[in-house]
Amino acid sequence: MNIRFSERAKLLKPSEIRNKLFDNPEIISFAAGKPEEALFPVEELLPLTYDVIKFESREALQYSSTEGYKTFREIIANQRMKAAGVNVTEKNIALTSGSQQGIELSARIFINEGDAIICESPSYVGAFNAFQPYKPKYVGISIDENGMIIEELEKALKENSNVKMIYTIPDFQNPTGVCMSDDRRKQLVELGSKYKVPIVEDCPYGDLIYEGERHPAVKSFDKDGWVIYLGSFSKIFSPGLRLGWVCASDEILNKYIFAKQSSDLQCGSINQKIAGAYMKKYNINKHIGKLRNVYKERRDVMLDCIKKYFPKNIKHTIPSGGFFVWLELKEDINTNELLIEAAKKAKVAFVPGSSFFTEEGHNNFIRLSFSHVEKDDIVKGMKRLGNLLQSYY
Repeated sequence: MNIRFSERAKLLKPSEIRNKLFDNPEIISFAAGKPEEALFPVEELLPLTYDVIKFESREALQYSSTEGYKTFREIIANQRMKAAGVNVTEKNIALTSGSQQGIELSARIFINEGDAIICESPSYVGAFNAFQPYKPKYVGISIDENGMIIEELEKALKENSNVKMIYTIPDFQNPTGVCMSDDRRKQLVELGSKYKVPIVEDCPYGDLIYEGERHPAVKSFDKDGWVIYLGSFSKIFSPGLRLGWVCASDEILNKYIFAKQSSDLQCGSINQKIAGAYMKKYNINKHIGKLRNVYKERRDVMLDCIKKYFPKNIKHTIPSGGFFVWLELKEDINTNELLIEAAKKAKVAFVPGSSFFTEEGHNNFIRLSFSHVEKDDIVKGMKRLGNLLQSYY
């Protein structure tokens, strides 16, 4: 068919993290950054869903405001934002279809063709897919065990006058699992304010910390309104409800609301009602505590398997939260090719690391996710992958 797609449509491509190969039931997959279905609060949600439909059907099945129900936004402000160290009201909150929509709206609001986006290197491939139709230039900043290297960031801000946005995942970053130190969070905010560049803080994993207390959000240090916080219920409650939010200053938040109006009008009314009913009746922090326990155990099993079964000189991160472990292999190993071999020979899958970089190369990295794999399967799969890797070393 000779279909004349737009130039923007030609830039759309499938996500590397939604490879059909990962859905093969014969393969133990460390690819999906999914929450565990067995941990969804199904028993609690069943009667709440019934009550919402029976007693609130006029509102729950009807259109609602683009920014979302006031009562639900109050819950987000009082529960989730306060937990992140941010004191705001519902007036600073607007709902999105997961934080993924917030990422796409950020590009729509701030980016003209050729504008620069500063991001960590590596960073979330789903963000690159959302940004790409707007034809930005990327400026990657190296990270270490404490997150984005601030000296590199300031150098990039000095040298690139067309930077329109800094995109960061400060908590247990996707794909590396690295967490930004509190000092660097403060410095990041200072630089955003100094150079008058918005900072988009993508925070789906902040509550999933396995040692110590939750880190204060980058937004918590923001005095001048340059930080936009993207939150999500996908990892701590249910991704199927597609509920996330933007927390920002009035002028910026209005742009997100207008952009969402032209996109999908609103988030699902019934989903807001169900989630809000749960937050009112139950303590979601107790639920998050259960998630932390399960995911911490799985992380520990994966890290133990790396010690036992993998070549000794493979570098890897030791995440203190989130879903991911990041591996660096020998430079002559192409993990895109390794994935095919791993799937065929070892019946195991992962996400090759090259897709998390904005530039070519970086073919010797692997992202492993432990969140959606039972402990016994983690051991089986990691042993298989380890045996395959041993043949390369």
